[in-house]
Amino acid sequence: MKLRHFSTRFSKPGALSARSAHAVLGMAAAVMVPAAMAQQAKEAEATLSEVTVSTSGLPAADMATPVQVLDSEQLLQRQAATLGETLAAEPGIHASHFGAGASRPVIRGMDGARVSILSDGSELLDASTVSPDHAVTSEPMLATQMEVLRGPSALLYSAGAMGGVVNVLDGKIPTSRPDKSVQGSAQLQGGTAAGQTAGAFSLTGAAPNADSSGSLVLHAEGVARNAGDYRVGSGWSDKKVAGSFNRTQTGSLGLSWVTDKGYLGLAYTRQTARYGLPGHSHGFEGCHTHGDHLHCGEEGGHEGHDHGAEAHGAGDVPVVELTSERWDLRGEWRNPAAGVAAVRLRSGFTNYRHDEVEDGQVATRFKNRAHDLRLEVEHEPLAGWRGTLGLQTMNRRFSAQGEEAYVQPTDTRRDSLYLFEEYRWQDWSLQAALRHDRQRVEAQLTDERRSHSATSASLGTVWKFQPGYSATASVTTGSRMPTAEELFANGLHMATATYERGNANLSRERSQALDLGLAKTTGDTKWKLNAYHYRINDYIYGATLDAHEGLQLLQYTQGDARFTGWEAQVSQRLSASWTVSVFGDGVRARLANGEALPRIPSQRWGLRVNTRLAGWDGMAEWVQVTRQNRTAAFESETAGYGMLNLGASYQFRSGTNTWSVYVKGQNLTNRLAYAATSFIKTAAPLMGRNLTVGIKLDF
Repeated sequence: MKLRHFSTRFSKPGALSARSAHAVLGMAAAVMVPAAMAQQAKEAEATLSEVTVSTSGLPAADMATPVQVLDSEQLLQRQAATLGETLAAEPGIHASHFGAGASRPVIRGMDGARVSILSDGSELLDASTVSPDHAVTSEPMLATQMEVLRGPSALLYSAGAMGGVVNVLDGKIPTSRPDKSVQGSAQLQGGTAAGQTAGAFSLTGAAPNADSSGSLVLHAEGVARNAGDYRVGSGWSDKKVAGSFNRTQTGSLGLSWVTDKGYLGLAYTRQTARYGLPGHSHGFEGCHTHGDHLHCGEEGGHEGHDHGAEAHGAGDVPVVELTSERWDLRGEWRNPAAGVAAVRLRSGFTNYRHDEVEDGQVATRFKNRAHDLRLEVEHEPLAGWRGTLGLQTMNRRFSAQGEEAYVQPTDTRRDSLYLFEEYRWQDWSLQAALRHDRQRVEAQLTDERRSHSATSASLGTVWKFQPGYSATASVTTGSRMPTAEELFANGLHMATATYERGNANLSRERSQALDLGLAKTTGDTKWKLNAYHYRINDYIYGATLDAHEGLQLLQYTQGDARFTGWEAQVSQRLSASWTVSVFGDGVRARLANGEALPRIPSQRWGLRVNTRLAGWDGMAEWVQVTRQNRTAAFESETAGYGMLNLGASYQFRSGTNTWSVYVKGQNLTNRLAYAATSFIKTAAPLMGRNLTVGIKLDF
């Protein structure tokens, strides 16, 4: 059974009133009711409650590999403008960070196509895997739950997502009748570092007096966000990052037919975004290659190669204008026949366009038209095993036109068959998954075609050897097939300051992963430890062959790689109101010859104190990120830094309504910090001191 937290918010899509937002935020500050990070206090003080992972139907505590689940209450405290920043505080997860408009999760040192992002089980189908400057078209303020999966459960969705699968659940297609004829929520939020105002709304209503045969349920939701260039920590050459603004509007309308046996629904979602590309330089125009070397003649020049704040005035920073239109079809039919627990359908169609505008003109246009279909059958227990058999198909047509069309138009088709099974015996739980994929990529201009196939398998177990204690282990052998960009890229990509060259002869990757865990989830002392090791043969990566004034020649190549890392968190309850926690994570990624891989996150540690007094939840934490000096060729080292974060939250009821008010302070010592995972870390440091205040109403 799925555990779904219905979450709704307020704002008119496309036009949030700054006056209204400031009025609400001023009221929140006036009554001095603090909020934020209530989730962390609850985690530290209470026994972990059972949360069901919707993608597999298993409780998170019964998964053989680490599963991170953020429900609606936790998301209220964590939500940021991008998916990467929203998840960045989770153990083992960092953000790619490309200014304020684009950021993907980096999981265990892996990003891009190695991290699959889903919309309630369906591929998101934007262009964010093509380049880190392309935004993920998932809106954190509208998410009702986020799940991060690895191991057997991840093979339900992707063989190539060795880092993990991020499944973003939402309420755009209702799966049940609301408790009231109309219910929903409204939220307003403001931040100081970028002058951000944001608001969201969500409404769900059902026809009254519906009979037992079913009823129509309508859902509408929307978000509007407006943020200027953000301030960075003290000591940088400028106070703000030029071109780090972000303006986003998202609206969705869904209709579902709901019965006691299931539902079938359709939703339309439109998102528009306008954000800057910090660090973009025109000084590289005209640069080309001579063999494995870069050549920038007079036309390339030497001006503008500094990718810092001085490279551009605010007026000439390139701007992304993004439009995404998506249709979602979802359905579930429970107990349709003897031996069948459920039949589920997921399908999505996306029409995505991404214009890079310079001096008022479209310099480069990226298009992505794609659709996918998933059909799966969950069977009743058979000889003690219960599980899911499914098939999946995806078609993607990608093109780029203009100055930075470094990838020729390509067509990608992938067909997959997968099986997931689970068996329980006494204190043991066993999970197994098998998946087979076939992929074909065609380059439209050169008529080149590359086909690959791959079979992946995973086996994991959970042993609850005594109450409150569990040990987990999983072994996965997987394959990742090369993307169209890795095969056929050829040209300048000024957003990341690279000249990229693909390799049409790339073969599939083969990986073996071992994941071990030990946890204690009850009592005054709780802890969770995980260690992992990945051996990846023919690992595909961008090797830098040459560099010129900040521009790097990046050649997609293959080599055997090793990823070894850990995640840990320990909490101790000191009294009924106070808890102290220590947490951390780290990963070392290198080639078999010992060379470091590029843009690997630094090791980090943290100390957190949680308190709960008179209904208030409070949190204070210090996070220390170490220096990253294990760098690839031509990659600069990243200095370490520490950040102080504070937060508090309060929740109260008024009649049948629930109010939540929160405040959180980030980087309160205003430290200048850089992300080792970012292509543009020196051009766009992390945000400086920021105070966020918000209010939410559930009705």
